[in-house]
Amino acid sequence: MVHNVIKKNKYFDSVTLMLFSSKIEDIKGVNQAAVMMGTNHNKVLMQDSGLLNKEQAADASANDLIIGIDAESQEVVDEALKLLEEQFSNKSSGKEAGAKTYKTFDQAIKETPEANLSVVSIPGRFAKSEVMKSLKKGLHVMLYSDNVPLEDEIALKDYALENDLLMMGPDCGTAIINGVALGFANVVSRGSIGLTAASGTGLQEVSVIVDKLGGGISQALGTGGRDLSAEIEGRMMLFTLEALANDGATEVIGLISKPPSEEVMKKIVDKAKNIDKPIVACFLGGDPDLFKGTDIIGTTTLEEAAYALVKTSKGEKVDAISNSPLHEETSGLHDKIPASNAPYVRGLYTGGTLAYEALLLLHEKLEGVYSNIALDKKFDLKDLTTSRENTILDMGEDYFTEGKPHPMIDPKQRAERIVQEANDEETGVVLLDCVLGHGSHEDPAASIVKAVKEAKSKRSDIAFVASVTGTKNDPQDLEKSQQALKDAGVFVLPTNRQAVLFVLEVLKKRGVING
Repeated sequence: MVHNVIKKNKYFDSVTLMLFSSKIEDIKGVNQAAVMMGTNHNKVLMQDSGLLNKEQAADASANDLIIGIDAESQEVVDEALKLLEEQFSNKSSGKEAGAKTYKTFDQAIKETPEANLSVVSIPGRFAKSEVMKSLKKGLHVMLYSDNVPLEDEIALKDYALENDLLMMGPDCGTAIINGVALGFANVVSRGSIGLTAASGTGLQEVSVIVDKLGGGISQALGTGGRDLSAEIEGRMMLFTLEALANDGATEVIGLISKPPSEEVMKKIVDKAKNIDKPIVACFLGGDPDLFKGTDIIGTTTLEEAAYALVKTSKGEKVDAISNSPLHEETSGLHDKIPASNAPYVRGLYTGGTLAYEALLLLHEKLEGVYSNIALDKKFDLKDLTTSRENTILDMGEDYFTEGKPHPMIDPKQRAERIVQEANDEETGVVLLDCVLGHGSHEDPAASIVKAVKEAKSKRSDIAFVASVTGTKNDPQDLEKSQQALKDAGVFVLPTNRQAVLFVLEVLKKRGVING
């Protein structure tokens, strides 16, 4: 039986709703459950899953909370609803995990006068007023929220710059400041390499590779994904560049982003010319020749950027990436590649920058790759529920996260998509990332393993390829995660770049592409 409850004008963030859903799904007799905000996308998802009837869907707005429970009996439903009410009460009163909560921002500031940074994660349309409160109190800000109006971002960053404050975001998911990890971040060694990035998982991938190569991070500052656009004009990238130039712990600076607009690029180069520290840049998809005539070391992939940063920090000449200690010879894996006539690659990414890097690398050898972040508009994937030919999906994009937790927090939706791809007879390779660290799911590898095992029970000819973005000190345990994937038959490579290149080797061996 399916039971629905709609709670009018009751809001909880997506992470909290994920936890609520998980708790009631653990109750014996509950077949399936979901607790979501009533956005149109979420209502469709719940209806498609059989957890919401049309009449109830029509009664719910985006400001309402929808509960859908498929259980074996009314007694089980009652037990689940009772548990939910306890969770709602605890969350509203701040009782969980002994957390100390404050009803107002002013009260929090009064009782923690030593605070100098705030993290804001609320619906984007409400973010400006809350962020401005922090800035006016002299606090640096990390703004996790997305869907913040462009004019609000400009106003907030201008105020921050006028007052010598960081305003990281909107859509800033990662930062490491003086060794303290914020948002999605990994446990990396301290060192002399300072990073500034307009991408979250790009920042994570570079920082963990730096750690694996024996380097260390002084600061890792996010700017927000739109910062290098023509509209925002690199406001925070230029500010963080200056901050790293003046930071005594930073000896080498790394810049990470998709290509900036031409005007912003010129500003960055002009700023870099006046910084007396080595600078390594990785503008994914950009032309390294843009840095000719400057002292900036241009790289084309995240792994190459990390390698160049570590070599430079040690005072060594930057040589070919094939000389990196992380470079893995893959010829020994070729005999393990299953034979298949299925021609296409399906990349399912939780990290947007990793997905974009994969698109760039595949584009060099494949005629076209469909995506929700396509390089060419003609390869925009119109129906995101169904892959088409070669497809790379960024499952952290708004379509997949509207009213739902990010897949790095809750990997369930990605796991379901892995099994879905296995049901498509044209799927020959499934390419995955696995991102560890603070903020991420407690065991993302386990979610992949479960899905891969189910997929393999349907198809034995699919090659599953993955990389793990993490360090030995991350709470999820890098070595354990890698081994779990390998034991499930996944080809695990040291970096995203190497995973994508191995996918091309698989396609070459199968005769899908030539040399």
